[in-house]
Amino acid sequence: MLAPTPTCAPRILVRTGAAPADKDAAIREAAQLLTAAGCIDAGYGASMLRREGVANTYLGHGVVIPHGMVDDRHLVRHSGLAVLQVPDGILWHDGQTAHLVVAIAAQSDTHITVLRRLTRLIQDEARLEQLRTTTREGDIVEALSQDTVPGASGQTGSAPAADLRQRFDWTVDYPTGLHARPAAHWVEVAKSCPARIQVRHGTQVADAKSLIGLLQLGLHCGDEITISTEGDDEAGALAKICAAVTGLSAGEKAAAQRAAEAAAKAAALAAGPVAGWNPSDAPRILAGIGASPGISIGPIHVLAGAEITVPDAPEPLTTGADRLHHALAVTTDQLKALADDTERRLGKADAGIFRAQAELIADTDLITLTCQLMVEGHGVAFAWHTAVERIAGQLAALGNPVLAGRAADLRDVGRRVLAQIDPALRSGHALPEEPCILIAPDLAPSDTAGLDPTRVLGLATAQGGPTSHTAILARTLGIPALVAGGPGLLGLADGTKAILDGSTGRLYLDPSRADLASAEAWRDRQRRQAEDEARARALPARTRDGHALAIGANVNNPEQVPFALDQGAEGVGLMRTEFLFLERGDTPSEDDQYATYAGMLKALGGRPLIVRTLDIGGDKQVSHLHLPKEENPFLGVRGARLLLRRPDLLEPQLRALYRAAKDHVGSAAPTGQHAPLSIMMPMITSVPEVLRLRGIAETIRAEIGAPYVPLGIMIEVPAAAIQADALARHCDFFSIGTNDLTQYALAIDRQNTELAPEADSLHPAVLRLIHMTCEGAARHKRFVGVCGGIAGDPFGACLLAGLGVHELSMTPRDVPGVKARLRGADMSALRALASQACEQEDAAAVRALESALVAGSEHAPGVAA
Repeated sequence: MLAPTPTCAPRILVRTGAAPADKDAAIREAAQLLTAAGCIDAGYGASMLRREGVANTYLGHGVVIPHGMVDDRHLVRHSGLAVLQVPDGILWHDGQTAHLVVAIAAQSDTHITVLRRLTRLIQDEARLEQLRTTTREGDIVEALSQDTVPGASGQTGSAPAADLRQRFDWTVDYPTGLHARPAAHWVEVAKSCPARIQVRHGTQVADAKSLIGLLQLGLHCGDEITISTEGDDEAGALAKICAAVTGLSAGEKAAAQRAAEAAAKAAALAAGPVAGWNPSDAPRILAGIGASPGISIGPIHVLAGAEITVPDAPEPLTTGADRLHHALAVTTDQLKALADDTERRLGKADAGIFRAQAELIADTDLITLTCQLMVEGHGVAFAWHTAVERIAGQLAALGNPVLAGRAADLRDVGRRVLAQIDPALRSGHALPEEPCILIAPDLAPSDTAGLDPTRVLGLATAQGGPTSHTAILARTLGIPALVAGGPGLLGLADGTKAILDGSTGRLYLDPSRADLASAEAWRDRQRRQAEDEARARALPARTRDGHALAIGANVNNPEQVPFALDQGAEGVGLMRTEFLFLERGDTPSEDDQYATYAGMLKALGGRPLIVRTLDIGGDKQVSHLHLPKEENPFLGVRGARLLLRRPDLLEPQLRALYRAAKDHVGSAAPTGQHAPLSIMMPMITSVPEVLRLRGIAETIRAEIGAPYVPLGIMIEVPAAAIQADALARHCDFFSIGTNDLTQYALAIDRQNTELAPEADSLHPAVLRLIHMTCEGAARHKRFVGVCGGIAGDPFGACLLAGLGVHELSMTPRDVPGVKARLRGADMSALRALASQACEQEDAAAVRALESALVAGSEHAPGVAA
């Protein structure tokens, strides 16, 4: 019954003359062969049945390839094939009859090579007919031993309906739902775990190791899902995947907030003059959303969407399978190179665009569908294109605009593979000889990444958003761009002269000669200004009348410090320690935290470091902390409230901080000096909270023998701003978190995509609360910083300085522009500007002051644009 095979190949077990009663019986019989030979544990047979329940494994010409779920691979002890020869045939699926049941058990990812070997066999119809009736098991072993590579994988787009043993319930809080980049991260983490991991939404279930399967769930913000695990280290796998899932929330929400702010800004801009270049005449204006800053001037070229016609040219399965395998391998290498290049230029998060695309083409369901179409007699290019279109159509039909975008991503990467299969099918965009402003419905990531900035001066798309892949890559390439310009863009005539302002999201058509000259002069000034700001980024932010503001950076780990300092930051004004908890599956120990804080102090080389203690709750949840579920977490136990209730979190963190301060003084600072460390507590609402926290901190400091470390608080709720004078008696400094202060003052959840545009931190009510905070601090000579979003906006920074703020902390890239704007101002003028802003009726009126400020900058020496 068993013919020996080389030890480097899977064992091939054969039973001739089998007569199973039905498909399930055939799978069980094949599984028994594998179990008896020691290839699999008994549970793998059930896994094969589950796999058959969610996908048809009929390959063609009477050959079927049942195999287990990808997350049950730990049940495979040794790679093996079990073949049932069924001379009379057995009904398999939709009228298909199977004669050779080739059950696959494998420990590695070689699904394509197994399919390639089988497709070669299927090509030989005469040999197949002989194998269906032979009584010699050796004939079948010989046929299946040719070009044998051990292994197979069976990645699937769904999973059994029942939850697995370990489970975690979660409500999707990504504002745009589960799209490709976060889903790719889920898949990456899931694949690193040996246990089975599945995601269930209602009656729909997906394998967490299949990107397409996850995307087909069509998860929206607010959907309730269950993540469950089973198998080797199932508890550890659950903790790891849940940490990955919840750890992305803050970044997803920040991206959605940026998009909402950009949309709100675009809407405001469409109504009147903008804070930037404005035409003096009256050209036709099309408004979208600014996606990549800068001004471009040139003729328009409208890019028509080209339909790809793929001829169906059947070929021998041997060469077709080889070409598919080669095309997938080359494309994967291309995507890796694109990801590496994007990560160097823009960062890891944006490189995720191409890593997600690599996961899309690695999906086994996509590859298997392609092979099935090839076996039916279609050419490899036609089969691949048809499979991509079929699955992309399923994603687009889910009714989720984000997933419709991912369907576009699948088509994009599918074209890459198609070009490798047949270079004649390489899609390209014919551009005019003269450099142009490119107009398109939308552009796929690879299209945008391939743009030549010397030929494409600007980019305007009818669709998309400021965080779309097109927008991200346009910023990477330095091409001014607007997105969401509407269908009116596509009706423009080629060659029309235009001015595109990527900062304001406006396209000016048929501008006058005077406007062209004015825009060119503005563009040249902006270029020189950016160059000047970069050269002067190391200079202090000292106003023309001698008032200096401290400029810090928001940094989360020591590796980010060098870039922040290079951009001109004078220290770290906010270190968010919750990222130590969000980026791992367990609570960091005191020693782990100490190593990070000591690393920050060392990297800063004596420059100031302000560390915010753990700020968990609200939109930042950590599964391994086992916090109770709250109906309204923003108004619940978060920030200082949590720390006072969880000494197991607060005390190790304070010990780690004071240890780092003590060791820094002992190793690096002159005798008698304190470490340049300050600690601030989040979400303070009352004096008793401050007193309790100070008491705990002082006890720990004394125990460790650490030097005095300034202790401050975050001003994030109106109660703290209104009572700032009382709070200032008991703390050393304030840091205003304008993002939270805005949502609490205006009663708007900033994660609510419908209301987010109204959650504007320049609302006069918010500005008045900031002014009250500065006045209260001044009575006790306390330092006031701001670490919220408006600190990094040059106009916002001017208002904050005028309101009485002493220090501004922002993302590193914003530092040069903010310092330059402040150096060109007089404090007296900034105070007048801030006072005027507080008297306005709404945020739009405040923002209009910036337009007046810029327009009058040549005549008003007090403030420079």
